[in-house]
Amino acid sequence: MSDTEKPSASKGLEGVVAATTKLSDVRGLDGELIYCGYNINELAGKATYEEVVHLLHRGKLPNSTELAALKAELAAARKLPDGVIELIKQLPNDASPMRAIRTVVSALACYEPPEAQDSLEDQATRAIKLIAQVPVITAYFHLARQGKPLPESDPTLGEAANFLYLVDGEKPSEAKEKTIDMCYILHADHGMNASTFSARVTIATLSGMYSAITSAIGTLKGPLHGGANEGVIKMLQEIGSVEKVDEFVADCLKNKKKIMGIGHRVYKVLDPRAPHLQAMAKKLSGELGETKWLDMSERIREIMVSEKNLYPNVDFYSATVYYSLGIPTDLFTPIFAIARTSGWTAHVLEQLADNRLIRPKSLYDGPDDLKYTPVDER
Repeated sequence: MSDTEKPSASKGLEGVVAATTKLSDVRGLDGELIYCGYNINELAGKATYEEVVHLLHRGKLPNSTELAALKAELAAARKLPDGVIELIKQLPNDASPMRAIRTVVSALACYEPPEAQDSLEDQATRAIKLIAQVPVITAYFHLARQGKPLPESDPTLGEAANFLYLVDGEKPSEAKEKTIDMCYILHADHGMNASTFSARVTIATLSGMYSAITSAIGTLKGPLHGGANEGVIKMLQEIGSVEKVDEFVADCLKNKKKIMGIGHRVYKVLDPRAPHLQAMAKKLSGELGETKWLDMSERIREIMVSEKNLYPNVDFYSATVYYSLGIPTDLFTPIFAIARTSGWTAHVLEQLADNRLIRPKSLYDGPDDLKYTPVDER
């Protein structure tokens, strides 16, 4: 094939449509995010996370009976096998939570029957278990690394409230529960993002639900994906005060350094999730009487919109929200993983329902016609 006939490679699969989905649509030019036909603005602050789980997994918002049944199903699925709890206790205390979660989710597969002959219904059951258990794994590792006991989950609490109960050792206030619940909703799904794609690639080989979610967690862990929210708060801590923002941003722009939480691969306008998190950040900052983090964030936003026409993404304000709630920085990305498990598992089930092995081509750009030379002649 001549050079003129060679296909071009799309770096980062930019613009490549990899699947058809009914789960979510990211409309980058319009700044819209759709879950199963609902604009995110119709769900955030109105629905609960469990309602969104039902929407993603069963195709519609639940009625009261269906919602109660799903809540009971999730609560009953939270308990971890004893061997998994022992594994959590044995992990190094200084391991990053995302490494721990990835490892433990993989280990869960060892406590399930072989997956090769599973029906779609069996995989759907495992999906619900993972949605319920990833928050418990996260909380248990956080407690275990501090040498604290690992309490039983409270079946009377919803997903957000139970996670906070395990982490904090007490039932959360209604305001704190609603804040995390909305964060779960905003992070639940987001089209064919990197971690969702890795989950679908893995399940397409019929490797199983646990393999797919382990792949997704490993992908989300990266600083160019879910790890960006931790980078935002570290950036703000490095800046130190609003008076130093202009100098910091100018230096980043001059030296082509990335400003965490600004810009998005798909959205060319404001990320539709950001205003919800911005409002929560303002509310929390006002209640706490500590506006430094928000003030710095807002000044960064002003400069970047004015000078680069780049807008905050979902990570930008979520960092201030989590920090204001007293959540440890290295649990920011795990909270993302907790929420996105509902979307990942829904995509896995959708892939399985009409599966074909995902096998793209690559464009070879290496030498040709090389001849082997014995090692002592090289």
